[in-house]
Amino acid sequence: MAMSTANLPTTVISLSASIKTLGRFSLFSNNSHKIKNLNRRALIVKMSSSVSDPLEICVKASITTPGKLGDCPFTQRVLLTLEEKHLPYDMKMIDLANKPEWFLKVSPEGKVPLIKLDDKWLADSDVITQSLDEKYPDPPLSTPPEKASIGSKIFSTYIGFLKSKDQSDGTEQALLSELTSFNDHIEKNGPFINGKHVSAADLALGPKLYHLEIALAHYKQWSVPASLPYMKSYMEKIFTMDSFIKTRALPEDVIAGWRPKVMG
Repeated sequence: MAMSTANLPTTVISLSASIKTLGRFSLFSNNSHKIKNLNRRALIVKMSSSVSDPLEICVKASITTPGKLGDCPFTQRVLLTLEEKHLPYDMKMIDLANKPEWFLKVSPEGKVPLIKLDDKWLADSDVITQSLDEKYPDPPLSTPPEKASIGSKIFSTYIGFLKSKDQSDGTEQALLSELTSFNDHIEKNGPFINGKHVSAADLALGPKLYHLEIALAHYKQWSVPASLPYMKSYMEKIFTMDSFIKTRALPEDVIAGWRPKVMG
């Protein structure tokens, strides 16, 4: 038979309620650090994605597959930044061989990437990514100045080797020298350029390494040697990031995009 609380003294009822409250508080306290961490992560995502409208970004359209992203590594750098900051965006595919009038009005030079930020169209991936990091600081992606230029010469030496038709002109060795230097840095400081976490320097270099891997394999039957294991593991880590997979170009577009430089 259930006991009614109607005839119990007020102090007993209060004590019972206090015990129940204490039990609930104890349970909450044991998990408070987990809940706090979850709430913090949710808050960061919510703050980062609290853009009222998706950011408009003009990108290179694929020349091999309609409706797909083209092969510009500088555009992918910006898209990676948007993805890592959880910012919504709306891609406008631009056929660079047949640029629409509206695009030429906002981009007289006809170049991509181009993004609309605070009602202004911004060009140049350096300017765009810096502006995004300043306007949307969470999560922070900036690379310390002393590490920002690490790996910056890889792309130019890659292009030199890709275009070279003379095996003894030193272009392959120049590329290997830059890759070796980068391999050594990652061995001591990795897994990313700035240590444990991905930063702006990785988002700039990653797309260029993707082009390097595909184009050199196709046109030179060349790949990063096994003697550079940290270089190879770095590339694998970058290429398998969700944000990278979502924003990468099709391999056939990369091959087609470099063809004029190789054949010309």
